[in-house]
Amino acid sequence: MPRFIHTADWQIGRQYATFPEEDAVPLAQARLAVVERLAQLAQEHQVDAVLVAGDVFDMQTVSERVVRQMFNAMSAYAGPWVLISGNHDAVLAESVWSRIVRLGLVPANVHLALKPEPVLLNEAQLVVLPAPLTQRHTFDDTTAWFNLAESPEGWVRVGLAHGSVQGLLAEDIDSPNPIAQDRATQARLDYLALGDWHGCKQIDARTWYSGTPEPDRFKSNEAGHALLVQVDAPGALPAVTKLLTGCHPWQSLMHRLDVDSDLDELVALLQGLPAQVVLSLTLVGKLDLAGQQRLQAALGELEARARHLNVDQSDLQLAPTDDDIASLHADGYLAELVCELRDAQAVEGPDDAQQRVQREALSILAGLLAQQQGAAA
Repeated sequence: MPRFIHTADWQIGRQYATFPEEDAVPLAQARLAVVERLAQLAQEHQVDAVLVAGDVFDMQTVSERVVRQMFNAMSAYAGPWVLISGNHDAVLAESVWSRIVRLGLVPANVHLALKPEPVLLNEAQLVVLPAPLTQRHTFDDTTAWFNLAESPEGWVRVGLAHGSVQGLLAEDIDSPNPIAQDRATQARLDYLALGDWHGCKQIDARTWYSGTPEPDRFKSNEAGHALLVQVDAPGALPAVTKLLTGCHPWQSLMHRLDVDSDLDELVALLQGLPAQVVLSLTLVGKLDLAGQQRLQAALGELEARARHLNVDQSDLQLAPTDDDIASLHADGYLAELVCELRDAQAVEGPDDAQQRVQREALSILAGLLAQQQGAAA
């Protein structure tokens, strides 16, 4: 009755170059922290093995220090780990894997399945058929050899591969690396553990993508999981349970603001977001000054809880009402300037750099005048 954890796409060593350093560094560290959580889950569920379906590393040039940190993170589970290469860390003539072996960094309980040959886990009576990638892009199905691979009588038979299931994942894939839709059936597999698709996805009863254990993209596809798999006997359908592993949920939201209730809804939505969220927020529509102040307060509160917050307000018009302007008690040139900036926002047409500067200037000026009124009171 083998029980194992299926995971993939750790992308250890990934750099978040488009993020500010204060967010990029913790996000990179989270990819190591999630390996610790996987080890803890493996220990907690008393599994027979952890199978890692490729892209363990994000690049071939990952440092020795990071490699050592990864193996340290795995140490909480002393059972067997089986790792294969993916398109990001393919087994080239000189690769991250050859350096790891040359430096003698591989723990005794870690199997680097870097050749297409069976890995026998005797205690669990589990045979793992690996399909490591030896180049980033391959147009041949590396799992084809599974069909003719022999395994001991009465043992559970599991395939471990990295690529794209033919006809199902044609979009948004990093490289071809095709895998036949019916490989599990052709090769008499009890389970086929796949990597490359970063979301958790079931292909059929015996074929799953676990997805990356730590989300890393603004895509709603159930990233941030590992799979707990149990096969009661050879030929039995596997029982698959999703295990939540991710620390930083990634969300991309677009919200339109036209009336007060729209802002009420947005504020409630922002307040309900989980801590450590990575959020890309696009706002469109218009706000008066009071609404702008509420929005900035809500965003400031979220920024203190979030891991990363990016807000696009380029299509959000700041439209002070006459009452807003009157409440600022601006007179003379300042009153004229406020009205001029407001009217500039009402001009129809595509948003341009000048309008964005005018909108920012209006927001700053209105804020300063409001502060002045508050101090005078």
